[in-house]
Amino acid sequence: MESPEDNNNNVRQPLLDTPAKKAADEVERLSIDDMLQRYCGEFGQWQMKHFVLTCLAWALEAFHTMVMIFADQEPNWRCVGSDCPVGSSYCDMDPGSWEWTEGKGSSTVSEWGLVCGEKYKIGLVQALFFAGCMIGAGVFGHLSDSKLGRKGSLTVVCIINAIFGIATAFSPNYWVYVALRFLTGFSTGGVGLTAFVLATEPVGPSKRGVAGMSTFYFFSTGIALLSGIAYVFRSWRELFIVSSLPSLFFLLIVIPFISESPRWYLVRGKVDEAMELMHTIAKTNGRHIPAGVTLSLDDEEDKEGERNNVVEGSLQDVLNSPLARIRLILAIAISFTVSIVYYGLSLNVGNLKTNLYLNVFLNAVTEMPAFAITAVLLDRYGRKPLTIGTQWFSCVFCITGFVVGGVGPWKTVRMVSGEGLPFGVFAVCGLVGGGLAFYLPETLNKPMYDTMFGMHEAESNRGRDQVC
Repeated sequence: MESPEDNNNNVRQPLLDTPAKKAADEVERLSIDDMLQRYCGEFGQWQMKHFVLTCLAWALEAFHTMVMIFADQEPNWRCVGSDCPVGSSYCDMDPGSWEWTEGKGSSTVSEWGLVCGEKYKIGLVQALFFAGCMIGAGVFGHLSDSKLGRKGSLTVVCIINAIFGIATAFSPNYWVYVALRFLTGFSTGGVGLTAFVLATEPVGPSKRGVAGMSTFYFFSTGIALLSGIAYVFRSWRELFIVSSLPSLFFLLIVIPFISESPRWYLVRGKVDEAMELMHTIAKTNGRHIPAGVTLSLDDEEDKEGERNNVVEGSLQDVLNSPLARIRLILAIAISFTVSIVYYGLSLNVGNLKTNLYLNVFLNAVTEMPAFAITAVLLDRYGRKPLTIGTQWFSCVFCITGFVVGGVGPWKTVRMVSGEGLPFGVFAVCGLVGGGLAFYLPETLNKPMYDTMFGMHEAESNRGRDQVC
């Protein structure tokens, strides 16, 4: 027989447990994408402001990358005196029988005599700049996922860009110039990468494709602006200073108004900070997140004690995963071929025998319709077909530039193309890059996974569904 005291305890026990149990049952755990879609808004006023401010960094990358078109250009020259054979090259003339039209300070080529047998040094400094970009992308890509975060990494690369970009203007000789351009490339490689992630992560999944393509408008605009800046500042040293100062302005004026990514907060176990930012997004967009709604990772179990764990990851983890490893290799290979074609064509405008400043400007402007067309087609046909199609499309035109003759109506085409051999290389790169893209998965209407575990779980479930 139970005592009265036992009965009292039994009566009170449900009353004590029920509120806590009820509160636990009412907690709704959502991924960031789900919360953006349901409560915050996918692309409202907050996202628009954050997107524009963050993407200004793309213009900085354009400045630091494309400045080489003007700084390393081969200026016009003229004969000194009357002894100047028609069609002659200064390589076959005495040093004192010719001079640079705009003086030695107009470019690195004229200042350090990077002509004739020394002409390879122009390509060397450009190659080392892009080698620095490749290394920097890997380093700052990891740092943006780990301790520094997206905003922290963007801040660091802009500081380095400003320092080394300005320092380049004071290079006493060619080899110091090479070293400083390599270091500038190292930081530049992280600018577009971190800015892209930081700008697009707070955007809802249905708007993210268009937003991602729209980031490139800022890069092309930066190139167009640079052509005007270079037209005004004809000295290569002045040009490096003027094109590097915007990085300093970005640090002082723009960075303070940019927020960290809520996804980074969540992955690093900072759930409170992530939720505070999501509430800010919802409030700015005129929306509201109800009480009892919180964020969770895609691999998170429904346990309160695990919510503040930091999800660590490294390159070794990626390489140990067959799925992630092959996708990483494919992404690097495709990015490499795309970069060869894009920058090969863009930097080649310096070889056209027409107005360099106008050519660079027009080259930048003509890119923009492609961004608009791609953005419209992304959500209709998917990422994979467009990745393949655009590369093969460029392959066709590069082959055309390679095979056409240099006489008759094709002379204009060949002039616009540059020489034939580089176009053959670009065509092969476009063909190979498009072929490799066949092995990438389609990501249209797929979630953005927070962790590798979440990606593996989703891929496993999808495989089981297909078998069934």
